[in-house]
Amino acid sequence: MERVPNVTRDDLAAAVRNPLAFIAARWTPQPRTVQRSALSALVMSVIIVGTGGAVRLTGSGLGCPTWPKCTAESLTTTSEMGFHGVIEFGNRMLTYVLCAAVGWAIIAARSEKPYRRALTRLGWAQFWVVMGNAILGGIVVLVGLNPYTVAAHFLLSTALIAVATLMWQRTREGDAAPRPLVGKAIQQLVWVLVAVSALLIAVGTVVTGAGPHAGDSSEVPRMPLDWETVSKAHAVLAWIVVTLTFALWFVLKAVDAPKGPLARTRDLFLILLGQGAIGYVQYFTDLPEILVGLHMVGSCLVWIGVLRVLLALRERAQEPAPAAAPPATDSGPAGLPVAGLR
Repeated sequence: MERVPNVTRDDLAAAVRNPLAFIAARWTPQPRTVQRSALSALVMSVIIVGTGGAVRLTGSGLGCPTWPKCTAESLTTTSEMGFHGVIEFGNRMLTYVLCAAVGWAIIAARSEKPYRRALTRLGWAQFWVVMGNAILGGIVVLVGLNPYTVAAHFLLSTALIAVATLMWQRTREGDAAPRPLVGKAIQQLVWVLVAVSALLIAVGTVVTGAGPHAGDSSEVPRMPLDWETVSKAHAVLAWIVVTLTFALWFVLKAVDAPKGPLARTRDLFLILLGQGAIGYVQYFTDLPEILVGLHMVGSCLVWIGVLRVLLALRERAQEPAPAAAPPATDSGPAGLPVAGLR
């Protein structure tokens, strides 16, 4: 049995001053561990969107009528608040699970050898987006589920998913300069696909903001727009995304592109077909809550699929490029000097 090294007073002081550097000095995760940590953060980013949709669709948006407490007197939900309080408070608690997943990703990235500054920064970027969205979620409650703040809340979650997807991809690559796998014309086509997809998601939040699901059983003002018109515009954008995806697949096939971009484009096309089917069924069946919830999760999967197509257009050498040693001092989350916190 290996002897456990004694922990000195200096070790404890170092751990308090800079816990990430302390862990990194004593633990080197396997590459698969780093990949799984990044994937867990991405999965939780999608789950939190799904549970947020459940809050809205069950009319539990004001199940906890204040923030950061659940009520003016209680930090947690009470029996008098019933089902809606449980749903809303449960979604708030899942934010801590998301923070734990992001924290694990940061620790694993920081501890990987050699040190990868860019990868660790992607983890910290997720942390700050989560903190910002938590504050925005509190504002959503305090302003009585104003549809514009609800839409911003969802869009910030979409930004979190984008950063998490990029980090997950980067954990499976080296740090050499990216080498394009396709020509410039195809790259431009994919950027158009990304832009239209982002617009599609943004218009989707407007559809929700103008639609009947206000998020609470009380009368919540909706966006002053014709819901039918906005829904049709959303459908047109969806068809443009599908057409661009099919055109991209056809072009990649014609130029005999590598398997990676082809496979990611095929995956995206299949996700779009499923998302489109859900969208039309929910439209013609008067928006049943379960289908609206699935459509929200589907929008996250579409966004991930689009980003994976974009990231598949280049490759990086698996052998990491020489990385600089962690800096002697840095600024951590609280703005205090912290050694090597990246």
